[in-house]
Amino acid sequence: MDSLIAMMAASPPQMWATFAIIAATVVAFALDRYSIDLISAASLSALLVLFVLWPLQPATPDRAAFDYQELLSGFASPALFAIIGLLIIGQGLFQSGALEYPTERMLELYDKRPLVTTAIVFVFVMAISAFLNNTPVVVMFIPIIAAMASKRKTPASRLMMPLSFLSIFGGMTTVIGSSTNMLAVQSYRDTVPGGDIEFFELTPMGLALAGVGVIYMATAGRRLLPRHVDPGEARKALREGKQFVAQIEVRRGDALIGAKPVAGFFTDLPNVTVRMIQRRTQAILPPYDDVQLAAGDVLIVAATRAALTSVLKNKPELLDGAATEIPLSEEDDAPKPRAQLTLAEAIVAPGSRMIGRTIGQIGFHYQTRCVILGVERRSRMMRTQMNTLRLEAGDVLLILGDINDVRALRSERDILMLEGSIEGLPDPRNARICLAVFTAVVAAAAADIVPIAASAIIGASVIVATGCLNVRQAARAVDRRIYLLIGASLAMGAALENTGGARLIGEAVAASTDGFGPVFMMSAFFIVCAAITNVLSNNATAVLFAPIAVNAANAAGIDPHALVLTVIFGANCSFATPVAYQTNLLVLTPGQYTYRDFLVVGGPLIIVLWIAFTLMAPFYFGARGLI
Repeated sequence: MDSLIAMMAASPPQMWATFAIIAATVVAFALDRYSIDLISAASLSALLVLFVLWPLQPATPDRAAFDYQELLSGFASPALFAIIGLLIIGQGLFQSGALEYPTERMLELYDKRPLVTTAIVFVFVMAISAFLNNTPVVVMFIPIIAAMASKRKTPASRLMMPLSFLSIFGGMTTVIGSSTNMLAVQSYRDTVPGGDIEFFELTPMGLALAGVGVIYMATAGRRLLPRHVDPGEARKALREGKQFVAQIEVRRGDALIGAKPVAGFFTDLPNVTVRMIQRRTQAILPPYDDVQLAAGDVLIVAATRAALTSVLKNKPELLDGAATEIPLSEEDDAPKPRAQLTLAEAIVAPGSRMIGRTIGQIGFHYQTRCVILGVERRSRMMRTQMNTLRLEAGDVLLILGDINDVRALRSERDILMLEGSIEGLPDPRNARICLAVFTAVVAAAAADIVPIAASAIIGASVIVATGCLNVRQAARAVDRRIYLLIGASLAMGAALENTGGARLIGEAVAASTDGFGPVFMMSAFFIVCAAITNVLSNNATAVLFAPIAVNAANAAGIDPHALVLTVIFGANCSFATPVAYQTNLLVLTPGQYTYRDFLVVGGPLIIVLWIAFTLMAPFYFGARGLI
């Protein structure tokens, strides 16, 4: 205890100022009165003022002073670039439709057994996270979880946080399950000659803690999860509920030739309602008894935007050749990639010259290089061919065109563009590229050929370079909250470590538990590591506390192996803040979470795991002769 008092007396004043700034930051995050990015910027500014006006002098002459440059170095952190690269890759996977097939198969099973399907997905995430870096695993499953939430009209915030937490549970069961485990093992080897941890040595206790965590998330944690509704999703749901009237022409060689209705619906046109069949001069109305489609038939259909998009993507020739009418380039021999095709919605403005004229008369395609795929009019059911449909004020037009031509429609006075409706049309070629890039990034990181930060940035660059995403789309995939949050958190961690604050906490734990027995010491190390990992970062906590644990164990007369394992399990409890682990940051935006949400759900989870570890430690470590 005397050495601890001496250490506190010798601590620099900057350490206490750093403690105050970190405490104020955590309180501000918890109160949730200001935005995450504003609090992060304020915290970083306070640290900059502190170390610019009062640089920390080095303990030895061979080391440089700790100043503002090291605080800002967090914005060049590999972890930050790994997150940015993976966010862009994830956006590429989503926008290209690369995960549509597995998502559709998953949703088919989800329709029949929603709870079983959800359990299967989460168990699979846990299992694969034990052997792969869980960051790309979460990236892969975010679109699937989002689709499942949308299917059941459940807020994504109810599922995204469990996705991140369960991947962390899986990561704590093997030595390679997370970078935290590997860094702690390496620090143990460097501190104790011959010290090592076997591959599956973490598995028994890791599975036990994971089981406790799963039970918590299925019971109390489920009740604490927030219900945040994404405004963008709400607008999208409203938009996708519109029924557009469109036209499908059955041409020679089409798969629709010979199709017969089943209970009035054509199974070859899923989620599409056929309102009328125009056969030469005859208009055929439902229920289409004994009708068999033939070449030359024109179908007047009603469908949502999603259904029409599916038809256009899978059978573009059906929508009256709309996709082939769009000029892809000024030069015929240099076509643009199909990734530039874009869907958008526009309203016929009051006083528009289009009012009272038919789609055929206005020559929309020749004036704008875009085509009108469908028209939505709430007032009545329309049964007329598209070219003869007279437009009215307030009609919503579903427009298809090249991205640049669609953007040019903003200057048209006859229509009002709905900005939130602009969306690229998925291209199977881009889907294959994105899948190949994602597989290569995961394989390179899993095999330890290339660091995850480098492989993620390279993969993101390839996706942009190949046209799967343009620069604007890639930039929108990066949330500024994440950028500022990581930078400010790494700055706090660096200040805490360089001023000696983290080491003081570790030494205080070791000194205060001396004489209370090995289980009490392990319990104290677990909860302190769990608390510090949510502020300092899990990797820094593991590297910093592993040698402290070895020294404390030697002083207490117990096997250091047990205390190092304790540090690993405690450092994996990255649940109480979004910056604690990369997967938390990845689900921050899709789940519309606040900093407080992680405290509310993850804070009690850490307490539950701490109690479970304390109760199980005597049996687990005692049976192995470590205590």
